[in-house]
Amino acid sequence: MMKSLNTKIGVFILIAALLFLMIPGEVFASGIGVSARSAILIEQETGRVLYEKDAYTQRRIASITKIMTAILAIESGKMNEKVTVSHNAAGTEGSSLYLKEGEKITLENLVYGLMLRSGNDAAVAIAEEVGGSLEGFVTLMNQKAEEIGMSHTVFMNPHGLDDHENHLSTAYDMAILTQYAMNNETYRIISSTKVHKAPNASEDWDYVWRNKNKLLNLYSDSTGGKTGYTKRAKRTLVSTAERDGMTLIAVTLDAPDDWNDHISMFNWGFSNYELTLLEPKGTLKAVKKEPYKGNVVLSRDLTYPLTKEERNQVKSTIQLVKPPDRDNWDKLGSNEPVGMYFVKLNNETVIKAPIIYESTKKEAKGFWKLFKDLFTIDTGRELNG
Repeated sequence: MMKSLNTKIGVFILIAALLFLMIPGEVFASGIGVSARSAILIEQETGRVLYEKDAYTQRRIASITKIMTAILAIESGKMNEKVTVSHNAAGTEGSSLYLKEGEKITLENLVYGLMLRSGNDAAVAIAEEVGGSLEGFVTLMNQKAEEIGMSHTVFMNPHGLDDHENHLSTAYDMAILTQYAMNNETYRIISSTKVHKAPNASEDWDYVWRNKNKLLNLYSDSTGGKTGYTKRAKRTLVSTAERDGMTLIAVTLDAPDDWNDHISMFNWGFSNYELTLLEPKGTLKAVKKEPYKGNVVLSRDLTYPLTKEERNQVKSTIQLVKPPDRDNWDKLGSNEPVGMYFVKLNNETVIKAPIIYESTKKEAKGFWKLFKDLFTIDTGRELNG
């Protein structure tokens, strides 16, 4: 009897150990796990990566491609212009707004249909209008990708259909694209819209498009995003969420449980990180040396997402150019850069911000020639938990 009991206990321990080993490493590393093959969570303002899982491997991205299509359309300055839908656009396969050849619709409404209903016909119509042709628009897509640092992305079409083998990106690159797009107010409004109505010139009823992004209803902090799916890419999703002044961007590629993946990542990010004010914009009070005292400023708040533990590990220093001799102080010009403000976390520089000299005096030409050297001020700034 005792031997049988011991055997059962041994089997139970063995099974428990095997199950423990089967848990993905990401769960232990961060406290969360995701179903996606590739995933990433970044903070919008700084771009800090809070969580990642195979985020730099190129994969098919399906309709999250349309984030690039949307931002290029918005930046074209043609949002109020009417687009005539071509035969090529009307015949595009896959998810559709069911646009008709010859139909006239504003570029703005096409972008709403693109983002909310993932219309592939809208994507082609936008591409032909903004780029002059599909090929021309794809060139614009890749130029923008290079410009904003999407170094492992190749766009071959404006919609993400699996018609090109080389249409690829990474979770990280798509997060960078979304970070860029979210700086545009029009994009933010469209991305967060739940329902949009647009006039239908060829029918006696209006288009009504409801956003496919279920997180707008499932997650109270959701602020937008874009869904995607093809048979080869599987489920892809980009989404954004904001809480207590901090916006997070989540991306998953090939994720069978993407809604829950994003909710888990957001909850973990908001629970563990806080967007912390490190130095407010305005006059740098730590600078006590003349002629800089009271005259050097930061043009923006310096903030960074930090855990409670990290708040005591942040160090900041101010590096200023050595000022001219006292006799030349009256030559100091206003709105001139005179140094840099550095923030380090674990000996890694995470923020570099220019320091500006402000003066009511007329700007002096040849200002930088007055300076001979640099000097550094350790602000001694530490954050309490």
